Amino acid sequence: MIKPTKLQPGDKVATISLSWGGAGDISHRYMAGKKQLQDTFGLEVVETRNALQPSSWIYQNPEARADDLMEALEDSSIKAIISNIGGEDSIRTLPYIDLSVIRNNPKIFIGFSDSTITHFCFYKAGVTSFYGTSTLVGFAENGGMLPYQINDIHRTLFSSDLIGQIKPNSDGWTSERLEWNNPNNQSIKRKLEKSGTWRFLQGNGIHKGELLGGCLEVLEFLKGTDFWVAPVDWTNKIMFLETSEVKTSPTNFKWILRNYAASGIFKSIKGLIVARPYDNLYWKEYDAILLQVIREEEGLTSLPIIAGMDFGHTCPTFTLPYGVMAEIDADNNTFSIIEKATL
Repeated sequence: MIKPTKLQPGDKVATISLSWGGAGDISHRYMAGKKQLQDTFGLEVVETRNALQPSSWIYQNPEARADDLMEALEDSSIKAIISNIGGEDSIRTLPYIDLSVIRNNPKIFIGFSDSTITHFCFYKAGVTSFYGTSTLVGFAENGGMLPYQINDIHRTLFSSDLIGQIKPNSDGWTSERLEWNNPNNQSIKRKLEKSGTWRFLQGNGIHKGELLGGCLEVLEFLKGTDFWVAPVDWTNKIMFLETSEVKTSPTNFKWILRNYAASGIFKSIKGLIVARPYDNLYWKEYDAILLQVIREEEGLTSLPIIAGMDFGHTCPTFTLPYGVMAEIDADNNTFSIIEKATL
């Protein structure tokens, strides 16, 4: 994998709307995220050509969204690209993505949820990208960015050192809904729930593999396209999965896992890490299904599985770099990223 160059204060970064146009519709929320990016990290934040178009325009123009990405990549003054928000529509940009532009202009791209689509474009192009927060979410956190999130961005995007062990957030997590449309909510800090520890469901020993995964529901969009990866390409990977605010039912969760089992993916990977669900709903059911499908039905009793981790749709999160080597130590219950993600 080609690794992008790390960020440093003073760098110019571009925000982009590849799916939902919330940044254009909820301008005060966008400006809060932009300001916190600038004040906390010393970055110069600009918008891609169409980043602040209203959501109706964004929906109607998938080619323009892809063009924004290509232009930002080819602009040498821009050092990173930050997704404004997810959605459900990035899949429509795929016909207009030029993988050679990504490959020839490697730079940081960060986002989550529907940004899974764009991450797989980077992965297909052989460039490391970053499954992490977005402008309207973690960077625009109500009442100021959370320390766990700030530390993660510094460690992952502003350093070319080995990332090292990732620990649960001891300060707690939130997915409390304070409506973004109400500007008064922006200054109200969300209530943090007690984090607890990550759940090491099974496995023993040390397992290493490159990181690959994304949002469970969005990965379903990709299957069967040219941007999906064949089962053999999951060999020796550590797979990461998280569910969205749709709150996928346990039944659907089981059906999707059985698809991975039937395609041979679970037999190929070195480990599986799963994020805390939105509102922490269905976590017990998800845990039981993971063990049912992987241990009972597939007989994979030694495949390490960690659940309830701090990435995905609850806040704050740590960032997962695609194609970078990670390690699960199932004896000592640790998870580490054992390679640097940037140059």
